[in-house]
Amino acid sequence: MFLSTSSIVIMAIGTILCLLFIIILLTSKKYDAYIAPLDEKEFPLHELYGFGYRMLELFHYNFNSKKNIERKKYSELWYGKQYAVFYVKAIAAQKITLATLIFLFGFIIFGFANDVMVLLVMCIMSFAVYMYYGDILKNRIQKRSEELLREFPDVVSELALLINAGMILKEAWRKIAESKEGEIYSFMKKSVVDMDNGMSEIDAYNQFGVNCMIPEIRKFTSTIVQGFTKGNSEFSEMLKQQNNEIWLQRQNNVRQSGEKASSKLMVPILIMFVGILIMIIVPIFANI
Repeated sequence: MFLSTSSIVIMAIGTILCLLFIIILLTSKKYDAYIAPLDEKEFPLHELYGFGYRMLELFHYNFNSKKNIERKKYSELWYGKQYAVFYVKAIAAQKITLATLIFLFGFIIFGFANDVMVLLVMCIMSFAVYMYYGDILKNRIQKRSEELLREFPDVVSELALLINAGMILKEAWRKIAESKEGEIYSFMKKSVVDMDNGMSEIDAYNQFGVNCMIPEIRKFTSTIVQGFTKGNSEFSEMLKQQNNEIWLQRQNNVRQSGEKASSKLMVPILIMFVGILIMIIVPIFANI
């Protein structure tokens, strides 16, 4: 198959870039200590992240930018304050490495297809991967928050029923925590372990609210703390009142989610409508 001059130039550039990738990767062994603790499921192909770490160093990547400060906050919420900086750097190395691999893979496919459009598509995919992993923690936390809000009304409702039936708070909390699987139940189990290890109930419930990060749940933990200074019957009434508020909020959230879903559907519907119009109008004008 005859190759044009432009195709030869593109393949030559791709070959040089692939060689540079290999050279940089081979000279990045000093980052092995950063790579070893990374989980394969969460950080696929992490054995190659030495390239990303090396690029961060070569280009003096700014971890103090507004965007990266925001990412550090998300990292603190997901991994804990102690490991926040470590994982911010790991994710930065991840997005650079994976985006570069897809970009280089585009040159390989181009060598077989000899089509510039293939290379362009791979470049777009490379950019999309870079952006996706840049916001991955934010998306994870948003997803977790949505799940917490879905599960939260059931927890408050069950807790109110058990307290009203005469069960003490600590035992009711343990019973609910062990009854199901889910994000909020995982946090509840953690607080049970904390109490078993000597943490006071008030501190454990407060920490539960901090870990969940949801304003509604923090308000709930404040109600629990107040319940320690009030009688059991009054505490039960407080839980009932908050339970009613939470279920009303849940109904509002469901309605808002439905409205958002409807608005999102409008875009593809409009695109399809425009496409149908073009299919109808173009033949008409072609026959005039």
